[in-house]
Amino acid sequence: MVAARLSVAASKSEGDTFRMARYRGPVGKISRRLNIGITDKGQRILSKRPFPPGQHGPSAKRRQVSDYGIQLQEKQKARYMYGVLERQFRRTFEKAQRYPGETGAYLFILLERRLDNVVYRMGLATTRAQARQLVTHGHITVHGRKTNIPSYTVRVGERVAVRPESRRRAYFKNMVDSGELNRRKVPDWLRLDSADLAAEIVALPRREDAEMGINEQLIVEFYSR
Repeated sequence: MVAARLSVAASKSEGDTFRMARYRGPVGKISRRLNIGITDKGQRILSKRPFPPGQHGPSAKRRQVSDYGIQLQEKQKARYMYGVLERQFRRTFEKAQRYPGETGAYLFILLERRLDNVVYRMGLATTRAQARQLVTHGHITVHGRKTNIPSYTVRVGERVAVRPESRRRAYFKNMVDSGELNRRKVPDWLRLDSADLAAEIVALPRREDAEMGINEQLIVEFYSR
């Protein structure tokens, strides 16, 4: 049953790429269905209600699923967590295949290097959806140039920052005045300049720097069918 629902969701996503941008429903519902917190809020909801969504509530049991269903579920976990469309996710996987080494590990390295994820890792947003909005609204620069493409892949040596014009907005001004960025944990592959609302990419992220709780080998097997 779970596999069937996920399969339908995946096929809808592939077919509706241009009609529906992304999943905008309750994060708690998806987190409970996939049994992983796709955001901090989703994890809090899952901790309180660690059972699948639906009318049967706590009495519902997670059904045994096929190998295909398990592989699909791992792919959906990563896709929902990073907020990537099905077609984008497949392209990212195909790009990872062209690099030497483990495809699954490099898939997550590429996902971490997305501009919206970098903005999220910098602490400029509390969710990747919010970070994506900051990028698409033109508040972010890469090496001094405004970049409004969330899927842009940042490279080592590039500097990601908030536009000078945007820093006058209350959202960013409060962030500087309160020292909020200094209280957020930033991965080692970023060098944060909190006073300037900027960060430099000083190294490639590693698989262990990406989201855990997802078996990347199952994603490789899903696309290798």
